[in-house]
Amino acid sequence: MRHRLLACCCALLITLSPATLARETAQQAPIIDYGSRFLPQVARQAMVVGPERLAAEIGLDILREGGNAVDAAVATGFALAVSYPRAGNLGGGGFMLIHLDEEDRQTFIDYRETAPAAATRDLFLDEQGEIDRQRSYFSHLSSGVPGTVAGLILAQERYGTLPLPRVLAPAIALAEEGLEVSWALQFEIAARAEQLRKNPEAARLFFKPDGSAYRMGDHWRQPELAWTLRQIAERGREGFYQGPVAERIVAEMERGGGLISEQDLADYRALEREPVRGSFQGFEVVSAPPPSSGGVHILQMLNLLEGFDLKGMGHNSAAYIHHLAEAMKLAYADRSQFLADPDFVEVPVAQLTSKSYAERQRALVDPGRATPSSEIAPGRVLVQESHDTTHYSVADRWGNVVTNTYTLNFSFGSHIAVPGTGMLLNNEMADFAARPGSSNAFGLVEHEANRIEGGKRPLSSMSPTLVLRDGEPWLATGSPGGSVIITTVLQTLLNAMVFDMNVAAAATESRVHHQWLPDRLILESGISPDTRRLLESLGHNVDTTPRTLGRTQSIMLEGGYLYGATDPRRLGGHVAGE
Repeated sequence: MRHRLLACCCALLITLSPATLARETAQQAPIIDYGSRFLPQVARQAMVVGPERLAAEIGLDILREGGNAVDAAVATGFALAVSYPRAGNLGGGGFMLIHLDEEDRQTFIDYRETAPAAATRDLFLDEQGEIDRQRSYFSHLSSGVPGTVAGLILAQERYGTLPLPRVLAPAIALAEEGLEVSWALQFEIAARAEQLRKNPEAARLFFKPDGSAYRMGDHWRQPELAWTLRQIAERGREGFYQGPVAERIVAEMERGGGLISEQDLADYRALEREPVRGSFQGFEVVSAPPPSSGGVHILQMLNLLEGFDLKGMGHNSAAYIHHLAEAMKLAYADRSQFLADPDFVEVPVAQLTSKSYAERQRALVDPGRATPSSEIAPGRVLVQESHDTTHYSVADRWGNVVTNTYTLNFSFGSHIAVPGTGMLLNNEMADFAARPGSSNAFGLVEHEANRIEGGKRPLSSMSPTLVLRDGEPWLATGSPGGSVIITTVLQTLLNAMVFDMNVAAAATESRVHHQWLPDRLILESGISPDTRRLLESLGHNVDTTPRTLGRTQSIMLEGGYLYGATDPRRLGGHVAGE
């Protein structure tokens, strides 16, 4: 029988390992705790699960006022630009997956950044043909044309019910009036202080006038960001992509040698795409299409793993992890060759996500031996020719669901702020293949299909995902984490679908990750030493360097209830509901 999800306070959760946390939550009496990370609610009521409390509560307030899940998602997205600057943003981009209950359909908003028109394929190569990492990570050249504002507005105009100024009002007030610095925000700024201080405007925004750091409990105002948000509220997308805000972005580009022009900003468009979808053991899985690689490879790995008795192997046993790792290697090898912006490259989505392709790839898995990555190449298909991201999930009383992932790429993006706007620039251009066959900041090897071209969207791993059970939304989830996003979402889905875990356990159980190259199987703490030794005996190069993999924000809709869980791997997550 599926466990009922139970509330547990943040202070407790921070001290527990993922496996212990799952056990502890199953032993408590059901209560409602609005400061909790895990929260059961009555079905067809309202819930927002996100990485930061103030923004999640703003989303819930919009739902209380009669807004739908899209209204709340847009309000939350703009609020995170104020309260979660490491990844919440106006200057980045992302993906939004929407379930429209009345129409019984899903749609996908692609607001990924684009390369400026003047960007060239060798933009980040030095005179010796080597990649200049400083230029691709922390310069004005590293910034793509931002998509967040266009994407949130497109979602609001097509599927929201409230006026745009109403959903922006809480974020404007939060920036104007200020917020109390939390321990999590203090920690996040301190972790990137050295790089932020290299940019005078970022240093002015994120540190006190005397240069000292903000401390927990300090009051922090962002009047320039409030001004920018007001331009958007008053003029819609033109308030950002034209006029004073655009002029300030372009002026900063010219000052720092960047490429984004007034024309690039005016020409940017968010796109509505059809999501990718597949099936697994009677569930329907709907996820992100290209230019995300996430949905394609989640479906690809689910198809491959469907042919094995995963439940019989036992959760996180050596046999289970071995089969996961082998599936991951095959999928990430394919990612290196076939995935890119579908408006520039023919991406063989149907072939990669087909059951017949999975059957052929499944035959390559040896249950008694880890296949070295050097022996794995991208699969043979017929072609017709990011680390600090954030995710949140929303469900409303009418059955609509939104799962949204957006990012600046690195924590705080390029660490360059635009004077007079309160916003940071992204460094998403680093997600292109600077040189085919080389790896990006997350170690992902990429080839010609993802080479830099003006107007092109860089390949992403962001994977907002929705699972339907008997035709109804059942699980909405997603994660930050760069290259580990895909495997984080995969294991969250398997935990729920195969091992019948509640949303808390599915979020907190220890995870593993393999991305083909480098040939390294990463294990989170909580995987037993005996399991590690068995994996090594199979030939896996096991890495147990202390780290966490991803951070899901999930909602499960089941049996007349909404259940929310924010992953305890990082501080500050929040479940807001009523």
